[in-house]
Amino acid sequence: MQKFKALIIVIMAAKSFPLWADQKIAVININAALVGSSLAQSEITALQESAEFVGLRAKLESAASDFQTLGKELEEKRLTWSSEQVAEHQKKMAYLQEDAQSAQKKLETENKLLQQRIQQKVNPAFQTALIELIDEEGITLLLDAKAVLHASPEANITAKVVDRINKGTSLADTLPPQE
Repeated sequence: MQKFKALIIVIMAAKSFPLWADQKIAVININAALVGSSLAQSEITALQESAEFVGLRAKLESAASDFQTLGKELEEKRLTWSSEQVAEHQKKMAYLQEDAQSAQKKLETENKLLQQRIQQKVNPAFQTALIELIDEEGITLLLDAKAVLHASPEANITAKVVDRINKGTSLADTLPPQE
């Protein structure tokens, strides 16, 4: 609701000030620009192909599949099993659920660490590319795309920033030297 009120104020201000005609307004999706760079994509690929990440994902999928299988088995045989058998089966399901939750938390942690690494590595090139583009295109007001209800595709500079990041950085420039 506050975004809507802010938009109304901006529209009213734009109509009441003819000076806005000389202004260039642009929007950018900062996350898309950071993650869209080739360096970020190589980091994402490296994580997704790492043995630890693949193992965690396999563990999560296996635990989820086993949990479903045990759930179906419990549903089918519950009436014929003793209360001890049902309790033992439910205990196995609880262990599997804990395993799945643990793997999910570890994957989420890995993703958060990845986002931090990407931001650290790409942010300097992002800042440089953004400042250059603002200067070259004469942008006087830059808005985060998340805060904008509507913008024409021409006003969105995200792809231009990603292109500049990719042209301005090479993988060799940002990776530590190999020993």
